[in-house]
Amino acid sequence: MASTYSFDVVSDFDHQELVNAIDQLKREISQRYDLKESNSEVELEEEKIIITTSSDMTLQAIEGVLLQKATKRKLSLKIFDFQPSETSSGNRVRQIVNLRKGLSQDMAKKLSKAVRDQLKKVTVSIQGDSLRVTGKSKDDLQSAIEIFRKKEEELDIPLQFENYR
Repeated sequence: MASTYSFDVVSDFDHQELVNAIDQLKREISQRYDLKESNSEVELEEEKIIITTSSDMTLQAIEGVLLQKATKRKLSLKIFDFQPSETSSGNRVRQIVNLRKGLSQDMAKKLSKAVRDQLKKVTVSIQGDSLRVTGKSKDDLQSAIEIFRKKEEELDIPLQFENYR
């Protein structure tokens, strides 16, 4: 039996599920009567999605469909960071949606401090864009997970728990 237990806290999403959601979005744009003639394009890049369409109204409709497809694919809506729309050439509207991934150093410090203030029996260490929580008791780690879940509601990033050992 191990003398210490640990788990990692990360902020990530399943990239393949996002690709599937974008593919479904493109399919719906090509088939839906109000979006079919809008000449809309959706491009998925490494860390952002670019939506280009003919008007603000169709942009809002595409945003709604994107959020709907992401929800059905069990992606957290917190990964999307919608930037203000801008007009581009040819009287078109473009919007960039940044994808949130990883814990920033500042966010990791806040989360670490919140757990250390409430639980003295666990240690929290920052490892790049993730947190490692270590403790002697599995119950203490479960309590730490509860604290992280409560803090997640206040934050604008999704949290996942991995490598529970």
